[in-house]
Parts: sequence; C-alpha cells; structure tokens
Amino acid sequence: MNLNPAAAITARKAPEFGLLVGVALLFAALLPLESSAQDRIDPVTGFAREAIHTAAWPAGKNVAVSFAFFVEEFGFGQGPIFRPDLASRKPDLVNEAFRQYAIDWGVVRVGRLFQELNVPLTIVVNAEFFGRRPSVWKEFRSMLPNAPIVAHGMNNTSRMLPLRSGIAAQKAYIRRTLDIIAEATGVRPTGWSSPSVYSNGDTMRAMAAEGVAYTLDQMDSDVISRLKTPDGSLILLPYPTVTVDMGQYLARLKTTREIETLWLDYVSELAIEARANPARGATTVVIGIHPFVVGTPDGALALRRVLLRLKADDAVWLADADAILKAAGLK
Repeated sequence: MNLNPAAAITARKAPEFGLLVGVALLFAALLPLESSAQDRIDPVTGFAREAIHTAAWPAGKNVAVSFAFFVEEFGFGQGPIFRPDLASRKPDLVNEAFRQYAIDWGVVRVGRLFQELNVPLTIVVNAEFFGRRPSVWKEFRSMLPNAPIVAHGMNNTSRMLPLRSGIAAQKAYIRRTLDIIAEATGVRPTGWSSPSVYSNGDTMRAMAAEGVAYTLDQMDSDVISRLKTPDGSLILLPYPTVTVDMGQYLARLKTTREIETLWLDYVSELAIEARANPARGATTVVIGIHPFVVGTPDGALALRRVLLRLKADDAVWLADADAILKAAGLK
C-alpha cells in the first residue's frame, strides 16, 4: 500500500510516539519508588548498597536534620585559609589568627548556642584535639554532655587516612583513633567521618571490621543507605556536599547570610516534596558546620535564625545521628 508523504511521516512517527509515551509512563510509575533506585553497586567502593526506606520520622515528621559540628585539629601553620593572598607569609599570622579564633572562641560559642536553644548536635572530632586543646574540649563538652561523638581520624592535615597503604594500615589507623577518643571521653564512637571526606573501599571495610556502625562519608543521597562490605555492613548517613558550610564559605565565597538561605531552602524543598508525595518516604540530611564559619558572631547569629526556623517547621525533625539511627530501626 502506498501512502502519501504526509501519511508516511505520520506512520513513521506513530511508533516513536508510542515509545515516548511508554517511557513517560514507566518513569511516572517509578517516581514514588525513587529510593529503591539506589539499590545498586556503589561506584566508589564497588560494594552492594541498598536504600533504607523510612515512612516517617517521630511525630510524623518528613525531614530529619542533624547538624554535625566538626571539632578539628590542624596544627600551627596548617588548616583553612581565609586570606589566600597572605598565605605565602612566614609566619602567616592573619590566617593563623583566623584558625585560632575558631578554636578558642568558635567551638564554645557553637556549643553555647545549641545548649541555649536545646537543639541536638552531633560532634565530629579529631583524636588529637583532646591532647592539644583539653580546656576547650572540657568547656564545650560540659554544655552538651550527651551529644554523640563521631570519630574524625587523627587530624585534618598531617595524619590523615593511609589510603595507599592497604586495609591493614587503615584498620590500625581507625582502631587507634577510636582508642584515643574512648580514653579521652569514656565513649567509644560507633560513627566515623573520614578527615577531609577522603576515603576508599578499604576504608569502608576497615570501618566495619573495627566496629564502626555508620559513617558520614556518603555525600550523594537524600536517604539513609546500607553498604555491604566483605567485613560487614555500614550505615551511610546522607552528608550532602552543598550543605557543608566550609566549602560554601571558603571555596565559593558565600557569606553566612547566603549559607543561611541555602540551608533553609534545602530543607524546605525536601519538606515540600514530602508533602506533595507522601509515598516517597522520609528524607535525611546531615549538615556539616565548622567553628571557622558558624563560630564567629555573625555566623552564630545566622545559625541561630536557621535553628529557630527549623524548630518551628512541623515537617522537620531536629535530631542527632544516634537518634536518627534509632528511629530508623538501625540502632
């Protein structure tokens, strides 16, 4: 049968149109199950990884938010740089003052803020901090005595994970870190955050082998997942790259007011999505904060406004890492 040109074009397009409709319907059917799409092989480690579905958080909340406060040790002449134009000075007193202020004033200021507002906090700490800054730690810990502690390696510059030395070396490093923190605090951490978020497959195996239950090294999700390593499973708490204050402040030159807006927008959209699609399930975000940013008076005020706004949001559950794991049935 011969078709005129217009009819021939229509005939050719019909299968294409049907295919597009089929694809669209398939995506529509899968959207409520987006968390299951994360049941896959983790691209970094090569291990199996499965999403953990949570219908809702306590009191029917849709979004769990945990602020993770990084209490870190860098050493003189090392660490974050506020003024790159002055970094070549020897000694670099301006950038050193920036770092020292964060330790001497910022750490305690942040502790005081969370204590005052009665907001849970997750503490992420370098093992060397206790020996180098005992008075700072003592004052800070007295304000938040029950906050869970996440191990953050030895320090953030000269004693990071031995990524190229094999799994045995990483096990020893993690074990030593946990031992020091346990000796200093009386609590052996079950959570881990790799210094500078720099880890590999051996790190995940070493964590599991040394009794670590969860890590903040996951930066690519809105939901909790489980990584299945040959040495045991690890729970991965979402720690998105864009919500970490240090990267926004130092690398992208955002002000504390801009970071404040970013945090509120990020959490608000998760809440809006949850209300629009309850079948999607609850989401989680761990927001990384540092005394170099939120430990200054202006940074603390910006964080204060964020905490007050989130406390008033009926979709948001402010919690620490341990509480989130417990509510998800993982602790």
